[in-house]
Amino acid sequence: KLQMCPYFLELFWFFENFVLISKIFVSLILKSAVENMRTRETLKTQSYKNTFNDPCYKCEEGWEQHGGKCYYFSINKSSWKQSRDECRAKGGDLVKIDSREEQTFLERRLKDVMNEAEDKFWIGLTDSAVEGRWVWADGSPLNERLQFWSRDEPDNWTGTDGEHPDGEDCVGMGEKGGAKDLKCWFDAFCSKPHRSICEKAAVKGQCVCV
Repeated sequence: KLQMCPYFLELFWFFENFVLISKIFVSLILKSAVENMRTRETLKTQSYKNTFNDPCYKCEEGWEQHGGKCYYFSINKSSWKQSRDECRAKGGDLVKIDSREEQTFLERRLKDVMNEAEDKFWIGLTDSAVEGRWVWADGSPLNERLQFWSRDEPDNWTGTDGEHPDGEDCVGMGEKGGAKDLKCWFDAFCSKPHRSICEKAAVKGQCVCV
């Protein structure tokens, strides 16, 4: 019987240590679970913030978004003034080209929508007020460093027999198959029917940007 005592002592020691180790193990599991819950809550909070704080630009149906602006490529062919009226009725105006990047976008986009060589598009540039002084539809002058005239343009042609004494005062763009160095602007009689490009600011919405 006395020889059994060491055995029971070892068993008691083992049981005591097992309980201690189990407590430590359970404590670590609980700590890990709490940290995981906190991490998930943080991610949910960040996701919520991203959902409502990240701006995304939106355009109405039928308009195309690019660079914070919306563009409408009209199918109808009409005069420069009628085209502008159509754009304004849609809440915009004939496009004003502010950068080479914007010209690049438009020139490449027109290659996709031009069905024939004469399928040109009005833009919001004119010198109808003062000959040779080109201004955009919003009244701002043309930046001399941002001009994309085709070869020999503008020429202010007055017609074969001079039937258009005022010359060509409105500007269109487009070159089927693409233009060299983006140069595809031309002046034309404002009464000539062309398609047009309307432009307006995109709406800055609150959504998740992907």
